[in-house]
Amino acid sequence: MSSPADERSRILGGLVCLGAIAAGALFIGGVLAESYWAIAIPVAAATLFVLGLVTWIGWTIATVQVDAEGDKLVGTGGAGGASSPSDSPPKENPRGVR
Repeated sequence: MSSPADERSRILGGLVCLGAIAAGALFIGGVLAESYWAIAIPVAAATLFVLGLVTWIGWTIATVQVDAEGDKLVGTGGAGGASSPSDSPPKENPRGVR
């Protein structure tokens, strides 16, 4: 026996399929009628979708909070840059990352 949620999912899936078939029929009809809009609308929709996706990815990268792991590096003041503290033994890398 299926639950009401399963039944709603099946109905929604069927409606999505019918919508896709209707959109495909309209597209084919527009192409056969040699309509400029039959190509322009799907291309514009796909372009805007991809640009929206790229914007979302960029926003996610720009606003992510990252906590630094490991020991803080201590500078020696020389031209060599930063180095790890000399009084503590080197730690093993549990993840095997170099």
